[in-house]
Amino acid sequence: MKIANGTWILVGDGRKALFLRNDGMPEMPNLHCIAMREQTNPATRDQGRDAPGRVAVAAGARRASVEPTDLHDLAERRFAHRLAADLNAAAHDGRYDHLIVVAPPRMLATLRDELSCEAKACLCAEIDKDLTRHTLADIETILMAAG
Repeated sequence: MKIANGTWILVGDGRKALFLRNDGMPEMPNLHCIAMREQTNPATRDQGRDAPGRVAVAAGARRASVEPTDLHDLAERRFAHRLAADLNAAAHDGRYDHLIVVAPPRMLATLRDELSCEAKACLCAEIDKDLTRHTLADIETILMAAG
């Protein structure tokens, strides 16, 4: 994959996101981190839990249980919404012309749903991988091979 100069690359998962920019040539990218976002998001079991709720089912004495909220998943979705808002604002301000999003499949789907028309118009590629724990040099190599 060739990455145009000035392309923004979002590498993220449910806890960490790196906003990268290619300051190199398309054939030889030179990625720099321009921003980073992190959130603490412990497992749902560590965030406290309550007994499943109950609701009455019609006029009888029968009751049904309600599945408890997955607080970990909810926090990941909120994080994705904030990342998409950042990308949308940057696209609106014209801070990038090309965008590549690298994230695990669920995160990628949430981001895709939340991106504005302006940001989607700049979207060059979506890669469904979790690269947040990789070095910039590794991310460059993986992106170049993706292509």
